Parts: sequence; structure tokens; C-alpha cells
Amino acid sequence: MTEKITISLIKADVGGYPGHSSVHPKLIETAKKGLTAAKDSGLLIDFKVLAAGDDLELLMGHRKGEDNEEIHSLAWNIFTKATDVAKELKLYGAGQDLLKDAFSGNIKGMGPGVAEMEFTERKGEPLVAFMMDKTEPGAFNLPIYRMFADPFSTAGLIVDPSLHAGFRFEVWDIMEHTKVFMNLPEEMYDILALIGAKSRYVIKRVFPKEEHPSLPPDEPVAAISTEKLFQTAGKYVGKDDPAGLVRAQSGLPALGEVIEPFAFPHLVSGWMRGSHNGPLMPVAFKDARCTRFDGPPRVIAAGFQISNGTLVGPADLFDDPAYDLTRRKAQEIAEYMRRHGPFEPHRLPMGDMEYTTLPDVLKKLEGRFEKT
Repeated sequence: MTEKITISLIKADVGGYPGHSSVHPKLIETAKKGLTAAKDSGLLIDFKVLAAGDDLELLMGHRKGEDNEEIHSLAWNIFTKATDVAKELKLYGAGQDLLKDAFSGNIKGMGPGVAEMEFTERKGEPLVAFMMDKTEPGAFNLPIYRMFADPFSTAGLIVDPSLHAGFRFEVWDIMEHTKVFMNLPEEMYDILALIGAKSRYVIKRVFPKEEHPSLPPDEPVAAISTEKLFQTAGKYVGKDDPAGLVRAQSGLPALGEVIEPFAFPHLVSGWMRGSHNGPLMPVAFKDARCTRFDGPPRVIAAGFQISNGTLVGPADLFDDPAYDLTRRKAQEIAEYMRRHGPFEPHRLPMGDMEYTTLPDVLKKLEGRFEKT
């Protein structure tokens, strides 16, 4: 049997330059140095260091499996060293995603976002790493649903016999810390009732079904980071800025079907101070700098072929004039939403503003409200 490999995408905001707009080159150098040593030691097969907005992204190929202490410790140590560099440079929000003082065996729940998949490589193994900035984990709900469940987006669900049976979705309730597995298309209406409430119910993984002709049902084909920073910190400390991994082709959506959902710049929560709704704009690596009102929210797509755990790439998949119209539409939506200023629907509803200053305002006004 072919040996399984693991692809781990672990990210954190450990300092912005300037403000919350981008990652300083010295942080990228620090990460590359640490990952090179890990590759030389045999811990990693391969790695890439990327950046989305002010988030430092570590993409690693290895054979250690998911939730491995060595891999997570490696990422944590790199983020702490990068934080030291950020403090020396007085970068903004140095170490803001590192919410614990010391590593305790697993990086989950400590601030950084994690998306991992362990699987058996196919003859050809395309993989896309999506990285978002200035938004929430639920920002992936619509595009992942469209990739694996919407025939108006993924034609293969209709015309490819290997996709026709659909997929199995793992959905998390990130408030109650529970999860449910749902089969698509059979439970289409039920899953939409959940994931349409993207601030609470988020797609964590997608799996093939038992009846898939070639893929094992216990190996994920998509994985999303679902960490909510405010739940760990107890207050607003920054956007969650999720990342995701999606495998493509040969019994899965084609590469073009995987990135097609991002041609619609759907509204997501986050943007300035994590308190506003705005369009998700697909951009090239070079344009993943959030400047207008700290936004609008961005997503980049790094394409790879996986070869025995080696990351062949990346291809900058949104560096394509085919997405120019999407970007123009996103700019128009951003302008429209900004004109609302502090009014909803640009500002998030009250229920999502719990960790801002609004509770303080209400406390200050206690006793001044009168019955109508």
C-alpha cells in the first residue's frame, strides 16, 4: 500500500507591516530558516512560506499525520521567533495570534489557524491552498459548498460518474463545540439551513462517500481552519483569517471547478476591526495587501502538484485576467458597503459585536433607558 502523506497549512498573524496590511520580508526569512532546518533534519519532506495580508502561512509536507506534536511544535516555535523579530522591528500587533505563553502539545486552541489532510497520493495529486485575510472561518462555507455540492458551479457532479453520488460534509458548531456529518445531495436543504449561518456553523472537512469508485471514505478531500480567536482570548484580538486545503481532479472537482466559486465576491464578515461585512476579493499574491479600510477581505489560491509529499509549485491561480471582472465587482460592492458607515448591514449586527466596545456603551447608559 502506498504510504500516506500529510499536508499541513498553519498560519498566524505575528506582526503587520505597516499596520495590518502585509507581512514583513524578515518574518518570511525567519520562517524559511526554521523550516529549512526541519527539512534538513528529515522532519519535513518539503515546505513553502506564503503570506496573505498580514498572515504568515506555513505550508508543510510530511509523513507525521494530522495533529502531530512535532509539526505543531515546529510551527509554534517559528511563530514565536518571528514574533521576536516583529517586536524588534516594532511591527503592528506583534504576536497577536499567539494567545498562550507556552506550547502544550498541540497548536489548536492556541491562536494560530490549522488546516491539515492526511491521504494516500494518487497518480496525479493537484492541491490548492486557499488563504484568506480580514475575515472569518465561515467565509469558506459558500465556496466549499459550491465546489462539492452545487452542479451550477461544478459540472462534474452531473457529467462525471465518479462525482455523481456526491460527498460527505463535516460541519462544526463553533459555539457549542460539536460536529455533524451530512451527506450531499441527500441532505442539501438541511446543510444549507446550517451553513447559511456562517458565523456559527462552518464546514470543517469534506470526504468521499463509501460508494466513491476510487477514493477511500476516511481520507479528506478538503479541510478548513475553524479557529475563532475571540473564543480563546475572551475578547476581540483580530480577524480569524482562515485557510483551507482542497484536492482536485480524478474523482474530485476539476481545478477550474475548485476555483470557480470565487468568481462571485460574496459578502463575508470581518474587514475593519473584524466588525464589518464586505466582499471577498480573489487576488494575485502580489495584491494580497489589505489597505482600503484594512480590506476589503482577500483570498489567494496557491496551486500545487503533490509528489511524494513534495510541493511542486506554487502557481498563483488568481493572477488571471479572467478574475478582473470579479475584482471590479468587489470594488463596487466595497464602495457601496462603505457608504453605510457605522450602520448595518456594513457594520455587523449586535449579536456579532459582543467583543467590541458596544457592551461598554450599553453599560454606561444603564438607568437612562425609559419605558416607551
